[in-house]
Amino acid sequence: MNSKILVTGAAGFIGSHLVETMVRSNYSVRAFVHYNSGGHLFNLEKVPKDILDSVEVIAGDIADSFAVAKAVQGCDFVCHLAALIGIPYSYIAPAAYVQTNIVGTLNILEACRRFEVKRLIQTSTSETYGTAQYVPIDENHPMVGQSPYSATKIAADKLVESFGLSFGLPITIVRPFNTYGPRQSLRAVIPTIIMQALKDCRVKLGNLDPVRDLTYVTDTANGFLSAIKSDKVIGETVNLGVGRGISIKELVDKIGKLLGMDLIVDQDGNRYRPEKSEVMKLVSNNNKAASLMGWSPAVDIETGLTNTIEFFRSTSEYSKAERYNV
Repeated sequence: MNSKILVTGAAGFIGSHLVETMVRSNYSVRAFVHYNSGGHLFNLEKVPKDILDSVEVIAGDIADSFAVAKAVQGCDFVCHLAALIGIPYSYIAPAAYVQTNIVGTLNILEACRRFEVKRLIQTSTSETYGTAQYVPIDENHPMVGQSPYSATKIAADKLVESFGLSFGLPITIVRPFNTYGPRQSLRAVIPTIIMQALKDCRVKLGNLDPVRDLTYVTDTANGFLSAIKSDKVIGETVNLGVGRGISIKELVDKIGKLLGMDLIVDQDGNRYRPEKSEVMKLVSNNNKAASLMGWSPAVDIETGLTNTIEFFRSTSEYSKAERYNV
């Protein structure tokens, strides 16, 4: 009998790819999605039909302990991705981030403990490190809450760590660096650049100086799979990143070259983070992932960006490209 795995946040960008990866890896998959009255599955609707037909979908709210318990019951593994993720919106609605990212994670932990899951994989973020104090960033780098979003993710990670130490819950924290690829929302910088460029050769962006470590989404999904398969990462935090940085300006130039366009950038002050909240440099050290679970990224940035461009070429959302998605 195949092991059963719960993916929370399954209708999201990474979550939908993880569902697909797990089904293809012969896991029985239960997908927990945020309830909405229209019954929309969002990115899960972009998963191939033969894959989605094999998935058990449960709708609920991660902040509802009863719904979470129902979702976790009967599962061997839990990959917890459900979260509020937009950094700019966390300046506007920090209480919502506390409720979803902290209380929601606590609900998952209590349910995993109650039903004795074999492993909880917690999804962290490189934003928990804040601006790099040294590069490349390894897992021992200090955690700095430079936004309400990152603060709630730090709190969630520490809760997960505490349940491992206090109750012996088998946990692993995976810390993806900036994941990109097909299905990502226009809230993120790469879809923003691509969609504006496809509509017009001008793109509106904020600060062009931040440096990010960009990981293609299938590599991130395979990182979760590697974490589940390796007992060596029980109780550990593991970075999932490529180990190379690229500035937003360099990213614009690279996307323009792949599109065969000379892109003109208009810097929009509304898209800047507060000065002390901007994380300027994130570049990962992924040695731990390689040594403990045999994971390394397989998709280079040119291939990943080409795949992403082709995905967005096939959409019809150009009308939304100039809108600033908080």
